[in-house]
Amino acid sequence: MQTEQVMEGKRISSWITLLLASACGLIVANLYYAQTLVGPISAATGLSSDAAGLIVTLTQIGYVVGLLFIVPLSDIIENRRLAVLSLLVVVCALIAATFTPNALLFLTASLFIGLGSVVAQILVPYATYLSSEEQRGRVVGNVMSGLLLGIMLARPVASFIASLWGWHAVFALSAVIIALLSLLLSRILPERKPSPTMNYGELIVSLGALLKQTPVLRRRGIYQACLFSAFSLFWTTAPLRLADDFGLSQQGIAWFALAGVGGAVAAPIAGRLADKGWTRLLTGLAMIIAALSFLLAYLFQGNSTTALGLLVVAAITLDMAVSGNLVLGQRAIYSLGSEARGRLNGLFMSIFFVGGAIGSSLGGWSYAHGGWNLTSLIGIVLPVLALLYFLTEKRD
Repeated sequence: MQTEQVMEGKRISSWITLLLASACGLIVANLYYAQTLVGPISAATGLSSDAAGLIVTLTQIGYVVGLLFIVPLSDIIENRRLAVLSLLVVVCALIAATFTPNALLFLTASLFIGLGSVVAQILVPYATYLSSEEQRGRVVGNVMSGLLLGIMLARPVASFIASLWGWHAVFALSAVIIALLSLLLSRILPERKPSPTMNYGELIVSLGALLKQTPVLRRRGIYQACLFSAFSLFWTTAPLRLADDFGLSQQGIAWFALAGVGGAVAAPIAGRLADKGWTRLLTGLAMIIAALSFLLAYLFQGNSTTALGLLVVAAITLDMAVSGNLVLGQRAIYSLGSEARGRLNGLFMSIFFVGGAIGSSLGGWSYAHGGWNLTSLIGIVLPVLALLYFLTEKRD
């Protein structure tokens, strides 16, 4: 059995890095499949239009609960076993979502899909235990690029599959994939057994102390919350604008979403540059790029081909800023110490997912009351707020 002490400082193989990156992408995609399928799912399960948003909301709620109460377990429970058991929960929930005709049962399944999908946030810090200090930023960047590809590809993939075989097929296929992934991880991943110094109750209580005593965690969480809020704002409203201003169909919107995948390339690049000590410079640059992305979308409106092309550019650069800053933040908090990485990651992800929820809510409200003008102005403000806070950071 490989213990944490033995594993720490080893060089991770390219094969294991690829496996972890692929696993994170396939797992986290389950959080986003339903976003483009709300209409047909609501019709099939009898959900009213007012309650249809619960399909996505409950998945996100389950994810945040998992971040706070399941991810910290990786600091006291053998990681491979914890990951596989959580994935089995996801498989059962996906099967339930596939076959249930009942709205209540589908919403319950959605909650558990989100809850179990936090395995992605167990595997990212797990990758850091397998890597040496000098390659840690690169490894986090590569694994996170897989996770981000899962986020970005989930929406268009779900739309394409649903257009061919119906929305049930999306959840059925994912159930099969996650089941096979669980088997693969259980056979290939090395064990990582932590040496706990506290029980579960003390572990959860320690979250508050960690947040209070770790200024780097608070700062990086707030930076990413602002950027992820802008990201969620954009992707909540961009499909509406694409349909209203450009007359794009659901399939056309799916192709637009695919263009944003190009932004994931920033994750491994940011990780490599962070290893060279460029974290501070790149953090400020990410915030500036995010603000400029929305400024570009604000200045060039209308329904011309040029406006559509520039909106694609804005989508790519915004995604680059958000994905790059995410890797910078995770590398920073993982450098604080190995014994609390699971809890630190859970807190970090919880903070910025709250930012994402706020951004989604702001997007729906702003587009309804002020159209793309108000939406893009709010999108400019969010990263600017992060930049102003960043400028108060003291140099070491």
